[in-house]
Amino acid sequence: MEQKIHQGRNVKRFREMLGIKQEALAFDLGEEWNQKKISLLEQKDVIEDDLLKAISKALKIPVEAFQNFDEQAAINIIANTITNNDNGAVYNHNPVFQPIDKLIQLHEEKIALYERMLKEKDEMMDRLEKLISK
Repeated sequence: MEQKIHQGRNVKRFREMLGIKQEALAFDLGEEWNQKKISLLEQKDVIEDDLLKAISKALKIPVEAFQNFDEQAAINIIANTITNNDNGAVYNHNPVFQPIDKLIQLHEEKIALYERMLKEKDEMMDRLEKLISK
């Protein structure tokens, strides 16, 4: 049995993922749009192609995303690719880069910078003293 893609729900999901409110989308679609119309639009199974193109342009998401995204299929793909035995895909318990070594290196670079700054300050003070004593 083929499951039908709910385009309105897809519009809502992508809009929410982008952090865009219904009022903002309504504003982008034009003067005849308001929050209530967006709410009704997001309940529609199928959205007209012209309107879908306008929404696509406003959200900067391809039209195909609204037409083809199937949440259940995405959940199934995730569930089938990440298992309890496949923690390597989620966690890296043996990182190549050692954070402590990097912190030590950054600390040493900071100390070297301070020492250079102090040396330059001392040289500048010597030059100023020479200028004043002339």
